[in-house]
Amino acid sequence: MEDKAKIETMRSLKWFLLGRFLLTVLCIYAAEQMLGLFCDYGLFPAITNFLARQKIYITAARDTGNITIQALFYVIASFLPDGIANLLRQSAERGLGSSFRIMVASSAYEGGWGIAVRFVLILVFLLIVFASVLPYLAGALYYCRGVAGKVNELMEEEKERQLAYDRERNLLLSDIAHDIRTPLTTLCSYSKALTDGVADAAKQREYLQIIYRKSMQMNELLTLLFEYVKMGSDGFTLHIRTEDLGDMLRESVASLYADFERAGIALRVEIPETPAPCDMDKLQMTRAVTNLLTNAVRYGGAGGHVLVGLVDDTITVADDGLQIDEELAGRIFEPFTRGDKARSTDGGSGLGLSIAHRIVALHGGELKLNRAYGHGYTKAFQIVLEKTD
Repeated sequence: MEDKAKIETMRSLKWFLLGRFLLTVLCIYAAEQMLGLFCDYGLFPAITNFLARQKIYITAARDTGNITIQALFYVIASFLPDGIANLLRQSAERGLGSSFRIMVASSAYEGGWGIAVRFVLILVFLLIVFASVLPYLAGALYYCRGVAGKVNELMEEEKERQLAYDRERNLLLSDIAHDIRTPLTTLCSYSKALTDGVADAAKQREYLQIIYRKSMQMNELLTLLFEYVKMGSDGFTLHIRTEDLGDMLRESVASLYADFERAGIALRVEIPETPAPCDMDKLQMTRAVTNLLTNAVRYGGAGGHVLVGLVDDTITVADDGLQIDEELAGRIFEPFTRGDKARSTDGGSGLGLSIAHRIVALHGGELKLNRAYGHGYTKAFQIVLEKTD
C-alpha cells in the first residue's frame, strides 16, 4: 500500500510539472506576441516620431530583431571618443547586420542637454530590452513558485501519511500485545497450578484442555498476523488463473459445514450451477471467503440463519445475528477491529475481515458491509469481483 501511495505521488507530480510547464510556455508565447504588437504598432512608431521631431533620424529594415540592441550600441558609442565609437559601430554592423542606421542632426543632442538626451535614450532602450525578457523572467518565477508549492504540498501529504502509518502501526502493536497477553496469562496461571500440584486428576485434565485451547488461539492469531503482514510486503504476489467462482464458493462452504452444524446455525446456499469464470488467485480468494464464513459462525448466533449466495459477480455472506452499529461499521475492515463484547470473550482475532478486505482489493474488487441487506438478515458482507467473459 505504501508503494502504491508513492507511485501515485510521483504520477501526480509528473503531470503537475508537465501541465505547469505547458501553461508557462503558452503564457510566455502570448506575452511575446502582445509585446511585439505593442512595439511594432505603438512604441516604436511613437519613438520614431519623437526622434524625428528632434531631428534624430532612424532608418531600419523590417528585420526588427536586432534594432534594439544595435541602436543601444550606437547611442553608447556617442559617449566615446570618435575612434572607439567608430570601431564599436563597425563591430555592431558586422555582428548584427547593417539594417540599422542612426543620423543625428539636432542641436538638442549636443552640449549638456545632449548628454541628458542620450541618457534618456539609453534608458528607453534598456527598458525595451527588459520588457523583451520580462515574460521569460515572469514565466520562470511562476514555474518555480508553482513547483515549490507543489513539492511542499506533497511533502506535507507524505508527512501526514507517515504519521497515520505510525499511528496505525502503534495501534496494531498495542492490539497484538493485548490479544497475546490474555491467553498467555491464562497459560501461565494454569501451568503454574499444574506445576505446584494443587489440582487433582480431574482438574489437571481440565487445565490441560484450557491450555491447549489458549495455545491454539495464540497460534491462530500469529498465523493470521503473519498472513496480514505478508500481504502488505513487497514480495507478495498473486497467482492469477481463470477459476470458477461457484466451485470455489461451494468448496469453502463444504470445508466449514461442520462448524455451522456445531454452532446450530441453519445454512442456506444459493450458488448457480452455471459456470462463473473469474481471474483470481484461488487460494487467496478461498481464504477471504473462509474468513467471512468463520465470522458468520462466530457472530451469527446459535439458532440463527446464514445465507451464502452468488449472483453475477457478487458473493454474499449474510446472517441474522447482532446488528453492527454505525461507528463500528465505519472501521470494520481495519485490523483488530471488534466489538467490545467480542473483545472480552473468546471471539476472533479481529484480523479475518482485514485480511479478506486486503485480498479482495489486491484482486481489484471490493468487499463491503451491507447493513440494510434485508430478507430477514441483519447484515451482509459482499465481495464484488469482475468476472471473466
